[in-house]
Amino acid sequence: MKHFILFAITGILLSACLKEDELKREFVSYAPQQLEDGWEVSTPSAEQINSEKLTRIYDDFHADEDLWQVRSLLVFRNGRLIAESYTKDDRDRTTPRAIWSCTKQVVGLLTGIAIEKQLIGSIEDPIGDYLPETNGHPDKKDILIRHLLTMRSGISYSNDGLSGQTDDILRQLPDQINGFILEQPLDYQPGEHFQYKDCDPQLVASIIQHQAGKPTSEWAKEVLLDPLEIKHLAWENYKDGVALGGFGILTTPREMAKFGQLVLDKGQWKGNRIVSEEWIDEMTTIREENVYDAQFGYLWWIDRDREMIFMSGHGGQYVCIVPSENLVVVMTAEVNTQGDFQFGRDAFEWVDRVVEAVED
Repeated sequence: MKHFILFAITGILLSACLKEDELKREFVSYAPQQLEDGWEVSTPSAEQINSEKLTRIYDDFHADEDLWQVRSLLVFRNGRLIAESYTKDDRDRTTPRAIWSCTKQVVGLLTGIAIEKQLIGSIEDPIGDYLPETNGHPDKKDILIRHLLTMRSGISYSNDGLSGQTDDILRQLPDQINGFILEQPLDYQPGEHFQYKDCDPQLVASIIQHQAGKPTSEWAKEVLLDPLEIKHLAWENYKDGVALGGFGILTTPREMAKFGQLVLDKGQWKGNRIVSEEWIDEMTTIREENVYDAQFGYLWWIDRDREMIFMSGHGGQYVCIVPSENLVVVMTAEVNTQGDFQFGRDAFEWVDRVVEAVED
């Protein structure tokens, strides 16, 4: 019996040690590493952020046992990286991981570039003008591009199960646009009802690909990713070659921040114009109220109370932009968590603490 008790205690202690090692590392330093990735590295004091408060933030971020799922916290101010720490693995600095629905926000940026380059005439155009596939689906031809950007296509489509169809099945279809998305009925007339779903940005990605004459992911590299000096990014395609517009990008926290900095700087990166300022303003103007405790623009999120614009991906992938403080905060978490196990919108409390640490 004593041997059994000793074995049980040893097992519990071993399990506890393994759990601690697996789930969280102790905080050591937030000093950012200098990489050849386009980011200028600075210090909190040089950018008017209280270093002692920032240390407490990072220490708490690592120590909070309820935040077992988080992977990174990065702070950028005045266009410079001033703090970064990875709670599980320093390789997250350069290892691409799924950012899920943050992909939608990238598609939002690409839409603005497509308009400026005249691939798309106007977001008031019907998708029938761009997608020949709609000829066989006349009920979809009059959906406007604007409806796709605001999740108001009316197409019957659920992100949870897809009426028995899974993403694995979608990936096997030779034509997931014509063979599945356009086959779905309309639950609502276009423009009538907001429903957050992946098929709307997927149709935007298809329009861009059709107009560009090459895969959306390849065109994005030319007009957005390379100009942003993004080197650690992969974008999945469906079998028909169309990029996954709702959730297909894998990248790193430092690269995610570049999309945020681009928005903060009104479409410029290091003084070079990539997206028009007019589109940035349109894209981040509130079009829909009370969506998951926030507001929604053209595929971008807004938190009016915090005066914050943000990217959001399943599990807790966030890029938070606070224009009034010239601040970008990136947080990432385990990518496959579900329900209450996700790093939810309470994550913004960490952004609040960073804002409170600003001294000017």
